[in-house]
Amino acid sequence: MLPPLNHCRDTLVCQIPAVSDYHNHREEHTMTTKFTFSNITLENLTQFVNLQEGNIGEYEWTQTDSLLLDKEERRYLRGLKLQLLKTSTLLVNEATIWSAAIYPLLSLATQKSSLGVLAQVPLQAHYVKFDLEGIADGVLGKVVASRVKSPYLVIVETKRGIDGQNPVFQLYAQLLAAAHLNWEQDHHSLQEIFGCYTVADVWTFVRAEVSGIDTDLPTLQVEYSREYMEKIEAFTIFKILKNIVSKHLHSL
Repeated sequence: MLPPLNHCRDTLVCQIPAVSDYHNHREEHTMTTKFTFSNITLENLTQFVNLQEGNIGEYEWTQTDSLLLDKEERRYLRGLKLQLLKTSTLLVNEATIWSAAIYPLLSLATQKSSLGVLAQVPLQAHYVKFDLEGIADGVLGKVVASRVKSPYLVIVETKRGIDGQNPVFQLYAQLLAAAHLNWEQDHHSLQEIFGCYTVADVWTFVRAEVSGIDTDLPTLQVEYSREYMEKIEAFTIFKILKNIVSKHLHSL
């Protein structure tokens, strides 16, 4: 004897998985690993990125001898150097260093351009196998309505004391995030991006190329400048910044 039709219908319904269960099952298999700028390690990076690190050296973008400064720029830089010579840069906190040493040079480098400088900038990027997010201490780039639309130079102000960490890996993560943001806008397969990390008033610059952004294993190639102490080499640091700004404007 066949069971009642209602009984068959109830039985069939019970055997069909809920749509929400199906989506949850898919999400479990498509979840990506998330990293924050402040906590990322070299092991994390090499697991998900083809990292190619160059040597410290003199590169085309650090060659600034032929770059001339105007009278106003020279006067400003002389005053900045004198002020820093009166400041114990190793003892003051990061906020003081930013306002007294870092921001003035960034601002001067962009004042005659369409670029701007912002501090404490949230950045995030969604790569195929991993996500990045966090706060960049500073960003130089195209600024629209008080937000960075196209970052071109990211700055890591190294924390000192017991909370201090190696700034290099944090900088790598920010370079990757900035490159991805620019790639979302122009879709160029190769993204050039600059960065620097500072320890007190000492600057180290990095030039990076990011490729394969939409692949399972993107490539990050980096090359380093030497260290520059602002108390002594403010003119050189400013020229490098100005050179980076000019390079970006010519690429637009």
